[in-house]
Amino acid sequence: MRESLLEILAEPRTRAELKLRVTRHDGDVIEEGELVSEESGAKYPIHRGIPRFVPPNAYTDTFGKQWNLFRTTQLDSATGTGYSEHRFDSETGWSRDQLEGRRVLDAGCGAGRFAEVAASRGARLVGLDMSSAVDAARDTLARFPNAELVQGSLLEPPFKKGVFDLAYSIGVLQHTPDPPGGIRTVIDCVKRGGGFTFTIYARKPWSKLNAKYLVRPLTRRLPSDVLLKGIESVMPVVFPLMDKVFRLPKLGRLAQFMVPVAVYVDEKGFTDEQRYQEAILDTFDMLSPRYDSPMTWQEAERVLRTIEGTSWTFRSRVPLIINGVH
Repeated sequence: MRESLLEILAEPRTRAELKLRVTRHDGDVIEEGELVSEESGAKYPIHRGIPRFVPPNAYTDTFGKQWNLFRTTQLDSATGTGYSEHRFDSETGWSRDQLEGRRVLDAGCGAGRFAEVAASRGARLVGLDMSSAVDAARDTLARFPNAELVQGSLLEPPFKKGVFDLAYSIGVLQHTPDPPGGIRTVIDCVKRGGGFTFTIYARKPWSKLNAKYLVRPLTRRLPSDVLLKGIESVMPVVFPLMDKVFRLPKLGRLAQFMVPVAVYVDEKGFTDEQRYQEAILDTFDMLSPRYDSPMTWQEAERVLRTIEGTSWTFRSRVPLIINGVH
């Protein structure tokens, strides 16, 4: 981290000021040290240039595993596609001019696929993730002096109130124990007049009949290494088969609902090997998280109505894509 990051950091829960103690610099980057709460005296380590506000193993440990193993699988800079950039643009609606020079929060940054897009457009990007995915994101964002990373919970963000111009959380909130609370805490980090975007899995009346929700009571309890090896062992057979079945008219859509594997047949510009690796990654992503709690648009709107001064629109209701101003 750079010392300027201290301007926006605060102790989780108490929002108390933090005192910086440095043990090792690398140029202008503080590689090792600690942050000490002026209220509670609690100490939060800085390790590998990242301030850490949560213990190393929490409910997000499977995400840490997947993003450190598959760091480059969804990065535009590695795949040679613009898939993440296109998704970022279509879901946030933010132009380069809106991002450049603005302080932007990526709440649940993973390996940094969207953070890379925002940072490349000149945003003063802060990526927040609860898992060790921040170590993967560190490599992804190493070339951007305008990017910082923080390991912490978006339900108890280690930031002062209202310090970001923009904040987004894409495909993350349903994997927390409190998606409504996550909406509130992320918006709380945005200044008055600032913008926010959320993308959240949408719940439909039949969602829990989807095959992934039927098998998740078992798969999310398996050791993550066992689950990943199982997926890797069956994918040489499952991938080519489902790649054909999922393309069938009508039957293909039903099969996607009934077979809990992530074989994306509509993606353009990817090689078969890239699609194969993403099938492994996203099948693990479907079956391993401790939490997977989609929301209806009505539930999301009820939360937003409780936040004073906030306006919003639904860019989509399936999935939920919410754009708003605080």
